[in-house]
Amino acid sequence: MTVLNIGPALSETVEFFSQFRCKLYFIDLFDDLLELTSAADHTASPQQLLSESLQFPRDTRFDLCLFWDLFNFLDREAIAALQDILRPHLHSDSLAHGFAVHNRRTEQCGKVYGIQEMDQLSTRPRPAALPGYSPYNQGQLEKILDCFCVTRSVLLPDSRLELLLRTTLQN
Repeated sequence: MTVLNIGPALSETVEFFSQFRCKLYFIDLFDDLLELTSAADHTASPQQLLSESLQFPRDTRFDLCLFWDLFNFLDREAIAALQDILRPHLHSDSLAHGFAVHNRRTEQCGKVYGIQEMDQLSTRPRPAALPGYSPYNQGQLEKILDCFCVTRSVLLPDSRLELLLRTTLQN
């Protein structure tokens, strides 16, 4: 199993996946949000900025992508760039996880996510609010994502949606 975790390498997530034979890639794009959200002010496009962070061996194919709440901080151009970069590294059975909001007025959650157990996520408070928060509801996100489709969504008590995704690519 090959897993892409878009976020910090939390000890509980590393411990959880150590139970399995897998390869883990931890890339904390949340550290790059200021650059990504102000890419229009810089000479580098979101595609160029993401390409620098998301470099994988050519034969890498992700079985699972953990996006957490990343999509709530990227504009459509950055989400499209992210998908373009990931597309060659997905296969027809690739799965993903992420969060959206039920209502676009939902406030920023301010959490860092990890995996505690098979059925339990861990959360930690972020040290500060992140830039670029402009959340998408499920319908909006489904229109933006062309590499993934939502296979299941669960409404959480704080008006966020937990999304399970499957790739739309055919190999």
